[in-house]
Amino acid sequence: MLGTAGRQLRSTRDHMTIGESYLDGQFLISMPGIEESNFARTVVYLCAHSADGAMGLIINKPMSHLSFRDLLVQLDIISDDKQIKLPFAARGMKVHRGGPVETGRGFVLHTSDYYLENSTLPINDDISLTATLEILKAIADGRGPEHAMLALGYAGWAPGQLETEIQANGWLTCAADPAIIFEADLDQRYTRALASLGIDPALLSSESGHA
Repeated sequence: MLGTAGRQLRSTRDHMTIGESYLDGQFLISMPGIEESNFARTVVYLCAHSADGAMGLIINKPMSHLSFRDLLVQLDIISDDKQIKLPFAARGMKVHRGGPVETGRGFVLHTSDYYLENSTLPINDDISLTATLEILKAIADGRGPEHAMLALGYAGWAPGQLETEIQANGWLTCAADPAIIFEADLDQRYTRALASLGIDPALLSSESGHA
């Protein structure tokens, strides 16, 4: 599942210079000035950010036509008649639109209690990223992380592109709260992320600055 995106992510993080101020592990919250449908009213968890670019996952845009259970069947992880036997947490999982790049690739953002050698990339002490079928099998078997979010595709920025968009008031930035990623209702994640900055979304305008 990882493919070229995962290799780029590892490369991006490996080339980070100590002391440089980057935003990996933070939220990007889209401003009203972003009118592109892919990013309107989105919260992005930034998995990597460096001079080489940035990569993140949208955390509040579920896919309406594909369920987690259906995906497991499509990938031959479970048979159709075994869906009823999935652990409760797995039955409730949704598939998210992680971004417009490589939409056939799957990424699992999860709590750090799960680690798969040579596959899991710790982002910080609380959150990791794994992009192999093994984590989906673990979730289906009840051996996965306590909390997880599956996304297809990712959001990517070329070198300097994200910085330019932030300076143009396209994004607010703030510390990421794992509870917003894994526990908040989908329709509340955008407002809760803004609330963490003390912002009422009704008061936002495209002229607002960034945090």
